[in-house]
Amino acid sequence: MTARIIDGKQIAQSSIAQVKASTERLVADTGIRPGLAVVLVGEDPASQVYVASKGRMAKECGFHSVQHTLPMTTTQEDLTALVQQLNADPEIHGILVQLPLPGDVLSERETIAAIAPEKDVDGLHDINIGRLAAGRTEDAFVPCTPKGCMVLIDTVHPEGIAGLNALVVGRSNLVGRPIAALLQHANATVTVAHSRTRDLPGLCANADIVIAAIGRPEFIKGDWIKPGATVIDVGINRIPAPEKGEGKTRLVGDVEFAAASERAGAITPVPGGVGPMTIAMLMANTLKAAELSAKRL
Repeated sequence: MTARIIDGKQIAQSSIAQVKASTERLVADTGIRPGLAVVLVGEDPASQVYVASKGRMAKECGFHSVQHTLPMTTTQEDLTALVQQLNADPEIHGILVQLPLPGDVLSERETIAAIAPEKDVDGLHDINIGRLAAGRTEDAFVPCTPKGCMVLIDTVHPEGIAGLNALVVGRSNLVGRPIAALLQHANATVTVAHSRTRDLPGLCANADIVIAAIGRPEFIKGDWIKPGATVIDVGINRIPAPEKGEGKTRLVGDVEFAAASERAGAITPVPGGVGPMTIAMLMANTLKAAELSAKRL
């Protein structure tokens, strides 16, 4: 059996098309154009690439898009002041501070706490985390990567996942914990595993859905996967690729893709699986923030 490859690029494009259409309707009906502000501190090349791609996509969706680039010498006081300024700006509906923050001076916790919960389109504020835990997904902002994972799962299981066994490998606040909550709200039976879990192969063998988000290259072996299972690989790991030449690297996920593809029913590739969904869900969250703002007027 060869697994169906879940095309994250194609599904993300479909989500973006829906955001564009809804944005046009929102502007026509209310005059409100979704506004996204992205804050970048420092000059990390990877962060610069991420921020640029988010800005391009926001403009493509018809959003009002703003980028604030701050120097490495920025103080916590200055960063918090900028966030509060954006909180007060009626043209900005979503605020995203690119993480990780550089150096030892700036606090991610303090910075996220300063963002107004109704503008926290990354879904990292304690209030949004609490709403998600309580099942209040209609007025919570769900972190973008877990939200994207659920859209991918829905394409494989349009009938729903009630009663299925779901295994989440990884317990980070960014992915593992929120995806576990979303799976529970969808009535799956959820197990959260991690680096200290005993008999991970045994848990995988019983899982109808596996979400791999542990950050270790090809950590989950292909022969652990239950035949016919859905595998969502969140991992992005760069490993040496001497076959490409000296010093070259390639991207792999947290799952041993080739072997897992021979057993799974459906699987996401790396790259091209979960990654494209993250930015698409950021756009969806920003649109949602603008729509909620319109209702409050």
